[in-house]
Amino acid sequence: MKKITQEDQVIEALRLQGGYATLRRLNEVLDFSQWKTLTPEASVRRIVQQSNAIFRIEPGLWALEELKDAVLKRFNIKSNDKKSKEQFSHAYYQGLLIEIGQLRRYTTYIPAQDQHHLFLDKELGAIADLKTIPYFTYEKLLRKAKTIDVIWFNERNMPSHFYEVEHTTDIKNSLTKFYELQDFYSSFYIVANNNRYTEFQDKIEASIFLPIKARVNFLSYKKVADMYSNLRQNANIRW
Repeated sequence: MKKITQEDQVIEALRLQGGYATLRRLNEVLDFSQWKTLTPEASVRRIVQQSNAIFRIEPGLWALEELKDAVLKRFNIKSNDKKSKEQFSHAYYQGLLIEIGQLRRYTTYIPAQDQHHLFLDKELGAIADLKTIPYFTYEKLLRKAKTIDVIWFNERNMPSHFYEVEHTTDIKNSLTKFYELQDFYSSFYIVANNNRYTEFQDKIEASIFLPIKARVNFLSYKKVADMYSNLRQNANIRW
């Protein structure tokens, strides 16, 4: 009888999850008791990266090649349709940021226009804590804040972290929003593919953004995905 390998177990776990799973979910459902390694999560990461039976949808999200068409259809990702891929990616990172914030005990918010977008098998509105934004400031500033992709609020319903997910849109627009919200004791983040870091640096160097330059951080998609995957081991990590 053929020996069941660690790769076999990962593949079966993906199959049982519907053909796809985040790396974090795989680490939750796999039985590591017989793996004979002190770092099974690292082994899972290596397996999904190297296995010919598995493909990556986004950083931290993996699926079975044999179910590729069904999985992409489930996520409404259409071949040769750039817009469908962009919408999925945008909602995916919003979802990761929502769950990271919740695991760190923040209250989470996303804009009303995004609440019906899918994060894996759930609508974003079903996982975010707030349907409407708290009235923490004047209406003029609140209108700006309402359009931010993800906000984490602290226990006093004051904004602690603002996140803008920039897949293809102009980073300058997000920086302008942050500029308008600079009087709050909050952190600001541009979340994007790492290949947009140079563009981010160029935009943040504009003299108008000097008051917020030191407060705006760039987070790559991979960094967010790694943060999400590792939270099970260290939920209190800061960044």
